[in-house]
Amino acid sequence: MKKTAIIFDLDGVIVHTDEFHYTAWKKLADKLGIEFNREDNNRLRGVSRMESLEVLLEKSNVEYSIEEKLKFAEEKNEDYIKFLDKMSKQDVSKEVYDTLILLKEKGIKLAIGSSSKNARLILKKIGIIGLFDVIIDGTNITNSKPDPEVFVKAQQGLLIDKENCVVVEDAVSGIMAGYGANIDTIAIGDAKNTDFANYKINSFVEIYGIVCK
Repeated sequence: MKKTAIIFDLDGVIVHTDEFHYTAWKKLADKLGIEFNREDNNRLRGVSRMESLEVLLEKSNVEYSIEEKLKFAEEKNEDYIKFLDKMSKQDVSKEVYDTLILLKEKGIKLAIGSSSKNARLILKKIGIIGLFDVIIDGTNITNSKPDPEVFVKAQQGLLIDKENCVVVEDAVSGIMAGYGANIDTIAIGDAKNTDFANYKINSFVEIYGIVCK
């Protein structure tokens, strides 16, 4: 499957901030008296902040106004950003960094397709924002995964035909988004649980072998 461009999800693929999300959502849930566990948190992967909040509030018996919900979402994000502020180049693994460099050396175009509105902040913190030709995140899209919008916009920004692109995702919703965009997909982590992925890998470096050989 030789390709000329790769669109990566961010959280769980390039870097792992899942624990930050969980801790921030858990703090908000505890404040509101809502039970929230890691299984609940898994439902939020690849989903926008406001949609994630709605999932969290499913267990609440209280009806909150739009203003209150916006305040909750902002409060969660402020706690999350406090964790992000502590990130550095040490938070991107050598395997991920070395593989991205190899892909760039092969002339492969690289893009980020993430629902997170903090994607650019994270990439700057870990020192690899310059490796990506296109970054589409939560500030550029209206619909979250599994809607294909984020990957369609990334592919269009790359100016590469769909058949020459591939999406790398760790969430089933992301694989479904790639499928909806009619772009081939590589599944890693939990995304391997779906049959819709074209390829399934156990380690990041395997991407190089699939795309370049």
